Amino acid sequence: MLRVYLALLGLVALERLVELGISRRNARRALQQGGVELGRGHFPAMAALHAGFLAACAAEVVLAHRPFVPALGYPMLALALLAQTLRYWAIASLGRSWNVRVIVVPGAPAVTGGPYRFMRHPNYLAVVVEGFALPLVHGAWLTALGFTLLNAWLLVVRIRCEERALAAHCRGAEDLEHRFRFWPRLKLEDP
Repeated sequence: MLRVYLALLGLVALERLVELGISRRNARRALQQGGVELGRGHFPAMAALHAGFLAACAAEVVLAHRPFVPALGYPMLALALLAQTLRYWAIASLGRSWNVRVIVVPGAPAVTGGPYRFMRHPNYLAVVVEGFALPLVHGAWLTALGFTLLNAWLLVVRIRCEERALAAHCRGAEDLEHRFRFWPRLKLEDP
């Protein structure tokens, strides 16, 4: 199972590289449309954490000889796949607005469709779930714990930055205020 797990991590790494290409294209387009970038200070820490995440998963499993435990591994794989589904729903809903940086085009409408209809930060919920589920697929509990704690700290900073940016620059950002950040509110009242 070790080779299968390492192949899975390789596929996720490849996926991230594709996402970075999409992100760069979308960021360039947003900046050409007068977009404003905020949160540059926290971005290097976030990029380093995410870059090291997959390597830490692999290193812990290989170096600490973590066994694959089916009773844990298969449910965590299912959670990781669900997180990916939510992640791509969020990315598709944001369309050309999606990128890994906080760039907003003044006057552009805030996205309130797709999973954003139910919560403010579905992509970050997906990252949180993936952050503990993917390492636990093969028992990398130290990576799951470390990433979860560091990511929680970064998300506090990131979400505050993003919400300030949306409130200051985007039309309709107030429509997001009645949604929970991470937990879906399934019955929404009409504004």
